[in-house]
Amino acid sequence: MGDKANAHPGAAGRATAADHPASVRNVVLVGHSGSGKTTLVEALALTAGAVNRAGRVEDGGTVSDYDEIEHRQQRSVQLSLVPVDWDGFKINILDTPGYADFVGELRAGLRAADAALFVVSASDGVDGSTRMVWEECAAVGMPRAIVVTHLEAARADFDEMTRICAEAFGGDDPDAVLPLYLPLHGEEGPDGHAPVTGLIGLLSQQLFDYSSGERKEAEPGPEQLPLIEEARNRLIEGIIAESEDETLMDRYLGGAEIDLKTLVEDLERAVARGTFFPVLAAAPAAEGARQGLGTVELLELITGGFPTPLERAAPTVTTPDGAAREVRACDPDGPLLAEVVKTASDPYVGRVSLVRVFSGTLRPDATVHVSGHGLTDRGHEDHDVDERVGALSAPFGKQQRALTHCIAGDLACVAKLNRAETGDTLSAKDDPLLMEPWQMPDPLLPLAIQAHSKADEDKLSQGLGRLVAEDPTMRLEQNQNTHQVVLWCLGEAHADVALERLRNRYGVQVDVIPYKVSLRETFAGRSAGRGRHVKQSGGHGQFAICEIEVEPLPNGSGIEFVDKVVGGAVPRQFIPSVEKGVRAQAAKGVAAGHPLIDVRITLLDGKAHSVDSSDAAFQTAGALALREAAADARIHLLEPVAEVTVLVGDDYVGAVMSDLSGRRGRVVGTEQAGGGRTLVRAEVPEIEIGRYAVDLRSLSHGTARFSRTYARHEPMPPQIAERIREQAQEA
Repeated sequence: MGDKANAHPGAAGRATAADHPASVRNVVLVGHSGSGKTTLVEALALTAGAVNRAGRVEDGGTVSDYDEIEHRQQRSVQLSLVPVDWDGFKINILDTPGYADFVGELRAGLRAADAALFVVSASDGVDGSTRMVWEECAAVGMPRAIVVTHLEAARADFDEMTRICAEAFGGDDPDAVLPLYLPLHGEEGPDGHAPVTGLIGLLSQQLFDYSSGERKEAEPGPEQLPLIEEARNRLIEGIIAESEDETLMDRYLGGAEIDLKTLVEDLERAVARGTFFPVLAAAPAAEGARQGLGTVELLELITGGFPTPLERAAPTVTTPDGAAREVRACDPDGPLLAEVVKTASDPYVGRVSLVRVFSGTLRPDATVHVSGHGLTDRGHEDHDVDERVGALSAPFGKQQRALTHCIAGDLACVAKLNRAETGDTLSAKDDPLLMEPWQMPDPLLPLAIQAHSKADEDKLSQGLGRLVAEDPTMRLEQNQNTHQVVLWCLGEAHADVALERLRNRYGVQVDVIPYKVSLRETFAGRSAGRGRHVKQSGGHGQFAICEIEVEPLPNGSGIEFVDKVVGGAVPRQFIPSVEKGVRAQAAKGVAAGHPLIDVRITLLDGKAHSVDSSDAAFQTAGALALREAAADARIHLLEPVAEVTVLVGDDYVGAVMSDLSGRRGRVVGTEQAGGGRTLVRAEVPEIEIGRYAVDLRSLSHGTARFSRTYARHEPMPPQIAERIREQAQEA
């Protein structure tokens, strides 16, 4: 790690294929938008030699599209991979979006990585969404470290930021979150701000000076050692507390000097186990400089302190038909087991899949089996097909460096997997396997769309299919009741990106239209109707008369048809015709064009003609009878009500409950959920929560989550129902 006695610059450059899992490190960068993740990725690539200065690849001086990566990542809409070589290790750096709308990309990054680097801005602090991701990592025991950025900000305070991180991430053990280095400040400028020019290693007590643009080691002055004594003692105690050597604490408390090598080894083990979370600092390199502040320390933490893929537990694996299978963790010679963690479309090579290999070795041109769990409710098919792998490559901007293979523990981009989608499993064609899927957030913001023109209508289906294939957090719905095409998204930014991709990537122009909820109608009381369909205009006529009675039924009863005709007033062969006509009219609605539900329709009497009566005539008469019964009755307009569950911080419970009440919601209960959060349960009309995904995020500063399930339909307030009826008549 960077605090070892001899830090070395290492063999640097762009990553090639790894030959053993022990030489691979997979790390995901996590942090809110604006925390500096992308800048940090560039700084690490620069220090590792993958670029020789910002925007240029170390490859014969060829101009790269690295700055295009940076531009794209700054928009924070997708997961990206930047592999680099450092000191004989291949480091796969996964940069995740910072916006909450793209949490699906974040989850994919967590799935592909073996450790997480949380990027925290010294000027912005720790937001609620970052805390929630920390808890997700803690739940699965993922090793984590924290890097503080934006130390150049006027009010940046590394010590205060470390305290905030310990409070936010330390839980019951704040001493598990401690700095490995303290920043070294230069001379104060005219504005009174002293820039950070180096770091002091708390364990080695070495000074690492970056003021020249390249790290240089030096001995700290005697005036500096007292400044680090308290922080150093606390760090040593924190490391010893996590040591597997139970005698180490007794020796330390007894006054024994613990050698640096033992401390560093114990620190690395504690970090890899996910029980100790070091705090580091980093800043980008100045113009013309080769190394950014803290980047060497970070690279050595990643290679020395983060676990190898060999240390990651094997995923839960079954055969496609559900039979359990045991697969040895990260064995390059074992059965092939890989997972598509991201799917993207390239205008030149077509579909490109980012794949993490968990077992075996993936090679170009091999035939693999593609298995998927299927998300039919989101527009994804359940795959069970063989496909031929295209070229393997390591990405860097828009450039792709060809790979000869990808072993267990490594990541690679795979071309031409035309059927595989995000979350699918790749395995040997003669030994199909299926990995347990990772949890995907439920998209809860509806976006109703329609093709802009006839030409767009012809391309819409294909464009939507490719869109949801790339993004499993998006759900495609073709609502049979409202006849709308609806894209369910995670938020407004997610929806904007979907529209932009449809337009620019797939050439489909769409119009956004108001989203409709599926309303229903029912009778408020008993009513009777007579349907008379009699026509005689030469030739074969039409004759059918029927009399019905309609009465309401309890919720969920549907439509019940009862035959009480006596004496053959309606011939037996035409009674099903009446029922068919009644049900067809009920599906169309009787007041505002919404389906009729929860009624009993009783056929009481009627008349027929021996020649002119027919199936079609009695269908028409049945429909007319139902319309007449509705004209003389009070019709309730029913709206769907959802059971809503909100997990929110205690500080925002009052605001959330008040907001739900303002949406005509009924709070049915609250309960403590631990960690300073409360679970609020409510029943809310769906028409009131179309934009709740956006509004709740604003209300809770991004710290709350909610879920919704359909509960039932119930009558709307009269004034709202009347407004909807008027709108239906105008349409």
